[in-house]
Amino acid sequence: MSAKPVDKLTAAEAEKELERLASEIAEHDRRYHGEDAPIITDAEYDALRRRNEAIEARFPKLIRPDSPTHRVGAKPSEKFAKVIHAKPMLSLDNAFADEDVADFAARVRRFLGLKEDAKLAFTAEPKIDGLSASLRYEDGVFVQGATRGDGTEGEDITANLRAIRDIPLRLSGKAPAVLEVRGEVYMTHKDFAALNKRQEAAGEKIFANPRNSAAGSVRQLDPAITAVRPLHFFAYAWGEAAKLPADTQSGMLEAFKAYGFKVNPLVRRCATTNDLIAFYRDIEARRAALGYDIDGVVYKVDSLELQARLGFVSRSPRWAIAHKFAAEQAETVVEDIDIQVGRTGKLTPVAKLRPVTVGGVVVANATLHNEDEIERKDVRLGDTVVVQRAGDVIPQVVRVVLDKRPRNSRAYKFPEKCPACGSRAVREIDEKTGKEDVDRRCTGGLICPAQAVERLRHFVSRDAFDIEGLGEKNIQAFYDDGLIREPVDIFLLEKKHARTILEREGWGEQSAKKLFDAIDRRREIPLDRFINALGIRHVGETTAKLIARNFHTLDAFAAAMEGEGAMAELQGIGGIGETVAEAIKDFFDEPHNRTVLKHLAKEVRVLEVAAPAASGSPVAGKTVVFTGSLEKMTRHEAKARAESLGAKVASSVSKKTDLVVAGPGAGSKLAEAQKFGVAVIDEDAWLKMIGH
Repeated sequence: MSAKPVDKLTAAEAEKELERLASEIAEHDRRYHGEDAPIITDAEYDALRRRNEAIEARFPKLIRPDSPTHRVGAKPSEKFAKVIHAKPMLSLDNAFADEDVADFAARVRRFLGLKEDAKLAFTAEPKIDGLSASLRYEDGVFVQGATRGDGTEGEDITANLRAIRDIPLRLSGKAPAVLEVRGEVYMTHKDFAALNKRQEAAGEKIFANPRNSAAGSVRQLDPAITAVRPLHFFAYAWGEAAKLPADTQSGMLEAFKAYGFKVNPLVRRCATTNDLIAFYRDIEARRAALGYDIDGVVYKVDSLELQARLGFVSRSPRWAIAHKFAAEQAETVVEDIDIQVGRTGKLTPVAKLRPVTVGGVVVANATLHNEDEIERKDVRLGDTVVVQRAGDVIPQVVRVVLDKRPRNSRAYKFPEKCPACGSRAVREIDEKTGKEDVDRRCTGGLICPAQAVERLRHFVSRDAFDIEGLGEKNIQAFYDDGLIREPVDIFLLEKKHARTILEREGWGEQSAKKLFDAIDRRREIPLDRFINALGIRHVGETTAKLIARNFHTLDAFAAAMEGEGAMAELQGIGGIGETVAEAIKDFFDEPHNRTVLKHLAKEVRVLEVAAPAASGSPVAGKTVVFTGSLEKMTRHEAKARAESLGAKVASSVSKKTDLVVAGPGAGSKLAEAQKFGVAVIDEDAWLKMIGH
């Protein structure tokens, strides 16, 4: 992570860093939520997210569609059946200092229009470091359990959760007809030590920490294994509920206890910000003696009525925040600096470290980001460095311990040629700023094996074409032998190279048929996955979905990109800014890319993506603009309410606007609405329309 202060970053530097952060955090999410195998501490992960959010706050126009602030968790494992959460399982924004907590409380008051002296109660509780789970009860009986997954879709682990004694199979007392209880599966330090002792004696896998152990135990394919693991569960939240048994957060926890759940005994109701911070200090001091891992404290607005008014923003509720503990660091030695070439040609330096344990995890690599970072920190081979697990893919080098530097050390010289193909590696000049790009990139393009192979790997990856049998090893081998050079070659493998593949070592009739069948199954693909597969810079899974939902068909998308209004049309899609729009337009302006699409069209059928189905809301699917002053709710509250009903809230009026809600003082937007013939109503009519 660059140590350059956020307020000193140029727009170009901020854009590059947001790209890197989005990629790193996505990989960490996958490792943490999808594989239960994180390689950095939570504090290090939080540091990445915090810097990302700080940059976005200073450069709101550069917020990426694949920003970590829009994402939760990772995709569920293919090993388990899937469960669609009736209500998304979102994660929390983070606070790292007392000032952040005060800012959180102040934001809540501003959103609700509360004065400083108005009473506002919160609950505070330890943040358990385990695996989030949702338990569904119908008529008081446990019927289904699921992991968080990506927040919308999780893994069905019902059989495994039934084995945890803290989870009641039937609720006590009179519970709602439908109730989803959410909480954390965890393992105590004592039980973790005993489990690892048994694992070692049996010659089996030793777990890195209690969190990994708990997560791995719950996600066993054989529930019998889960049953013998010492797992526990704290209840602290809920999803779908036919009727809530209380009107406060603290009241809901009392109800959970009455139903038979364990609730953390340290939960406290707090009346002021000072009370919240005092609770944090108390828990921090008692952390080591609790007997289980926590990574911070969670604060929530106690009133459920106020929680409903506050609603959600992106991936997080406005009414809650996690106050995290500080990062952990360690010293080790830089044994080498490896230059890795990505699919966009970017040269990324990675420090190869003498393995060291940081926060319970063995660290052997650390990111150096770019040559400016190496020069600024003056990292050299043989240096002793302080590393911190605060990055997503790999940890970061915080600083060099100069007192331990070898006498014969020399400053590291960043290569000016691509290590993969020998082409020149240059730092381009940004046309907008006139400044040198922070990253050095290979100029080899498609002749560079690193880029070509990486692009092909991305094309067949799970979120793209998802072709089974074309993993990293086979893609590399087929590329090396000239069987695959561009994406369409994948779909011509059987026709052109079936005999060649059969003659390869390790291949036979059955394995070849299995591969060809897997390829044939992907000759039809939804538009969003197709767009994601193309590897357009700045366009990931989220942006691809936005594009697909807007244009619906590949022909419509391609035609729009050839028109003069392409940029305007792209920027008219909520969540797509100028930088992303330019990247998409540049992709279609490149003749080679149009040729790739033309070739693919002969072998692949791209399926239409229908517009999202409208709910029963009268404004679902409509584009709404608010203008002037609102007197019965704050602007933030009005926007949140409209979006919760399925409407898209735009900041400007266009021909595509469906409705303008105009309050006193409405000016140019009202004039634009009249110009385009857009329906205009006042605030009272709006509230009546939405049944408020």
